[in-house]
Amino acid sequence: MVTKEYAGSPDEADLRRADSLAREIFSDVANKWALLIIEALGDRTVRFSALRDEVEGISHKMLTQNLRMLERNGLVERTVHATVPPRVEYTLTGPGRGLRETVDLMCDWTHRHIAHIEAARRGFGG
Repeated sequence: MVTKEYAGSPDEADLRRADSLAREIFSDVANKWALLIIEALGDRTVRFSALRDEVEGISHKMLTQNLRMLERNGLVERTVHATVPPRVEYTLTGPGRGLRETVDLMCDWTHRHIAHIEAARRGFGG
């Protein structure tokens, strides 16, 4: 995947444009694993193995891919400690913490509306 550079153009920040940087970023972070990783990191620094244990159902490969993507987008900071074996820790950056606030709002919305959504699904019949 070719990562676009922001050139200051308003078109780059337009989610409606297929070729915009904003859409690329949105596509990266709006997947189930990225959202769960961001929520799991919270306001703390977490080791890779603890993060894998906390994000139920994620494979080692998917966790690695999503952490790299989040790091590439400047949302997660990776720290490698020179120990044997190496200890790798992850923490959210400032923009990552800002995104987490939005993820928290989405979680709150889900909790408030889950009964309604479950009822709608039962009644859908399709």
